[in-house]
Amino acid sequence: MTTHIEIKHHGAVLGVTGSCHELRVGESSILIDCGLFQGTDFREDLDIDFEIEHIRALVVTHVHVDHVGRIPYLLIAGFKGPIFCTEPSAELLPAMLEDALKFNEKYSKQQGKQILKQMERQLRPLPFEQWQSLLGTDIKFRFQHAGHILGSAYVECEAAGERVIFSGDLGAPNSPLLIETTPPTQCDVLVLESTYGDKDHESRVDRRLRLKSLVEQAFMDGGLVLIPAFSLGRTQDLLYELEGIIHEFGQDHAAPNVPWNKLEIILDSPLGAKITELYRSLKSYWNQEAQDLLKQGRHPLTFDQLTIIDSHEDHLICLESLVKSDKPAIVIAGSGMCAGGRVVNYLKELLADPHNDVIFVGFQAEDTPGRVIVQNGPRFGEDDPTDEPDEYAWVELDGERYEINAQIHKLNGYSAHGGQTDLINFALALGPPPREIRLVHGETAAKLVLQAKLQALLPTVDVVIPLMEDAG
Repeated sequence: MTTHIEIKHHGAVLGVTGSCHELRVGESSILIDCGLFQGTDFREDLDIDFEIEHIRALVVTHVHVDHVGRIPYLLIAGFKGPIFCTEPSAELLPAMLEDALKFNEKYSKQQGKQILKQMERQLRPLPFEQWQSLLGTDIKFRFQHAGHILGSAYVECEAAGERVIFSGDLGAPNSPLLIETTPPTQCDVLVLESTYGDKDHESRVDRRLRLKSLVEQAFMDGGLVLIPAFSLGRTQDLLYELEGIIHEFGQDHAAPNVPWNKLEIILDSPLGAKITELYRSLKSYWNQEAQDLLKQGRHPLTFDQLTIIDSHEDHLICLESLVKSDKPAIVIAGSGMCAGGRVVNYLKELLADPHNDVIFVGFQAEDTPGRVIVQNGPRFGEDDPTDEPDEYAWVELDGERYEINAQIHKLNGYSAHGGQTDLINFALALGPPPREIRLVHGETAAKLVLQAKLQALLPTVDVVIPLMEDAG
């Protein structure tokens, strides 16, 4: 009797979040990621809604919450199998889940601690590029560098004589700190993310100079610069690039009468600060460029002008001081999509003032406050600033409307995701081409554009978008 592989998707089918995919061979399965739903995908009920008795292992591509946020619910549902991830991810995962559980009203603080302890008992770190056989099954897998965040991987699986690649989230070239994506060689089925399947980013090579120019332009108004940023990945990218700007252009004026080497940069994100500390402890996994900076005596993730805000009390004091003061500062605060965290308090205070600037450096999922702000602001449109809309632009934060008068900017070159060209090149690197490519983790428009592009370039490949009934 011939055994066939079966792929099911329990998330990231209708949108960008909730990544959770199952590879089944006979009576055994492995789960690739178990992520949280955000934006339009948001669900109140996060209980596991699929059978898990036959799932022998969870394999984690990386530790962003839309890939790992439902792990506590998987454990509560009775999952006792190993949780495999890369060695850096094993260091980062407990911090990410501990933070997520702080805001979970379903479980008490004590229950949260028990869940974390259980997760750590089941955690199995693996090196990159090392095949791991799953005992009692016909399944083996290995991690390859994905270049998305520290520790991120795509997963190559072999079972029933076939190879399946789950891309996880793929990064773009020239990312600070990160070893670049390992080109794939061959597979029969590719499960490919499509976050930016419909567009490419601005050049990453000169993005540091664009950031410098934008900040200097913003400070001409005499306000503050706020950067909403994900605690893991984007925050460290920004600190790395700001240190580079300070090192190279320290005497240049960032703001009137304030040189870059005197400009205060505030990191107001407890998780962001904790992850940054973990990144520093994991410097053996940094790329060669970052390693060379260390040898030169530079510290890419810390510098004299950096102020880290820890307690909630200090956060409130800092916010009040910044609002009352006319001193320029860059504030990096979580969360990246403005759906929670300390950045919300900054937005409430800063959005109404046209002297302030908000710089978005990451993907904003549909129906998140971040997406609304990017689409609606600033109040006077950039195309014709004299054309006042009938109604002012606003965003809802914590159930209240806040007027958007601050200048809103988007720097796509800072996305941790690869753009359309990077996704296509990943697929084209496979030789011979796979028989099937399944597009997940993207909004419908992005998936449709990427599907058409891939189908034209790979006419022998069946490029499919899993439908609702395939969601498992």
